[in-house]
Amino acid sequence: MRAVGVVVNPEKVQQDPGVAVRVREAAAQLAGHGLGVRLNSEGARAVGLEELATSDAELSEVSDALVVVGGDGTILRAARTGAVRGVPVLGVNVGGFGFLAEVGLEGLPEALERLVSGRYGVEERMMLAAEVVREGHTAERFLALNDMVITKSGYARLMPLRTTVNGEHLATYLADGLIVSTPTGSTAYNLSAGGPILSPGVRALAITPICPHTLTARPVVVDADDVATVEVALDVEGVLLTVDGQVGCPLRGGDVVRLRRAEARARLVRLRPPSFYELLRHKFAWGER
Repeated sequence: MRAVGVVVNPEKVQQDPGVAVRVREAAAQLAGHGLGVRLNSEGARAVGLEELATSDAELSEVSDALVVVGGDGTILRAARTGAVRGVPVLGVNVGGFGFLAEVGLEGLPEALERLVSGRYGVEERMMLAAEVVREGHTAERFLALNDMVITKSGYARLMPLRTTVNGEHLATYLADGLIVSTPTGSTAYNLSAGGPILSPGVRALAITPICPHTLTARPVVVDADDVATVEVALDVEGVLLTVDGQVGCPLRGGDVVRLRRAEARARLVRLRPPSFYELLRHKFAWGER
């Protein structure tokens, strides 16, 4: 390991100035091991390390690992950029839910020592790839760790979404929208919409309608190698494809969204054997409320 990138959510620094102190200490700790240290531009300004600033696009290119200080949203964003190069991501939770994080701020110094010395494991997570096909041509491509969601961006009206799996018609959902989720994303929006929870190691995708106008429209779990397509009706306007709840792409009538398992995989640093079921109990108070 020669260089480590540090991704900092500047909003967390504004909420708690102590975060900036911890990040500066972490940068000094890494530099003390002879490693190059770079920070995302906004994070570097927030913690007063402007001399180490690097654009978000370049950070994963120059780093052998990413240390992400923030919440799940920040980790999701970093995991997407790092996945293309296979860069492992160490999530450091600062408040909030922290479902993807491995440590809190108090555990950061020890976590960095283990990272630098190679005393850690890597858990690979399936990702989802989407193509927006417009008039027979691919207009956009996206990568997600959690989910792809197709919803109305305007008035709260139901819309028909013709959905196929491997070219076979599954259903035409009359609903507020549709979620296609990875196992990692099954505990996010998919869970709120009544979808199934999938263990991260399961090779599957969940297709979950949002508020469908029929009692028989239920979530469906398909094989990870299946290809799902969702077609927007020609007369429907104001439709949006949202990637991990962070990136939006307006869709037109007649557009087809093709979704499949991505070749790239997110790589999460683990300092102890992962226990998904313990995490469910701890974060969700599973079965206790």
